[in-house]
Formats: sequence, C-alpha cells, structure tokens
Amino acid sequence: MAINPDLLGPCGLYCGVCAIYIAHRDHNHKLKERLVNLYKGGIPGKGTLPGSENLSIEDIRCGGCMSADVFMYCKHCEIKDCTGKKGYAGCYQCDEFPCRHIDDFPMHVGKKVILRAVPYWREVGTEKFIEAEEARYICPDCGNKVFRGAVTCNKCKVKLDLD
Repeated sequence: MAINPDLLGPCGLYCGVCAIYIAHRDHNHKLKERLVNLYKGGIPGKGTLPGSENLSIEDIRCGGCMSADVFMYCKHCEIKDCTGKKGYAGCYQCDEFPCRHIDDFPMHVGKKVILRAVPYWREVGTEKFIEAEEARYICPDCGNKVFRGAVTCNKCKVKLDLD
C-alpha cells in the first residue's frame, strides 16, 4: 500500500476520508455547498467552525493536513504545531495523549474520532491504521464510499453511524 504522507493528520483524523479533501479532490460543488452551510452553523446541532463567518465554496479545498494546500481552518492547528515542536509525526507518539488540545477540539465528530483513532494508530502502525480508516467509511448496505461524519449514505440514503 502506498502511503500518502500529506493525508496523515497528526491528530489522528485521516485526511483520505475527510469531506473537505474529498469535495476538493472530486470537484464536488454540491458537497462544497453543504460543507459551507455545515461549518457556518446552518445545520442545527452540528456546531460551527470558529472563524467560519466568511467561509465560501472557494475555501473548501485541501490536499491533506501535511500538504502545501491545507484547508484554511487547519492552517493554524494547535495539534499540528504541538506535534511538530515535539518532533512527532502524530499524537500516537505522545505520552501526554489525550491533552488539552484534544479536549478543546472544536468539532464533536472530530474529537470522537481522534479519541478512537489515536490509540488504534499507536497499536497497529500507520499502514493498518490507514487501511482501517478507509474500510470504516463504506456504507454497510450498498458499499458506497462515504466520508467521516456522514450521517446518511448519499447513494442509498441509509442512516450511518460509522465514526
């Protein structure tokens, strides 16, 4: 398996299943519109991204956390800064996990996934971690690939709880 290091978010959020990455990679305008609405707080109960008031469709772009083309919110990531200062590739290498950066993570689904993913990454290593994240985000009813945080399959419309 070829590992793309640009997609290895130090926090444990694997970028290969991120909606922003997928929308940008696939040039999916409809998904980009939904994400702008989501992050601005347009979907009740989902929260907002801090500083998202002026978010636009053009901002929904990312080549992965460790790439040169990072989503605007992720450019100023305390977790990435912390792991970088410590010389770590990710939180899975840190004995202080979970720390205040994880406790303060602004998106509920992201925090839930981080708390699940980092111990698993630590246990099985990078290749198996990526394989498991890719396999997790597949609709159990129709086999359609979905993204982290999806609550329904965009193909068969079944309700999902994959995170």
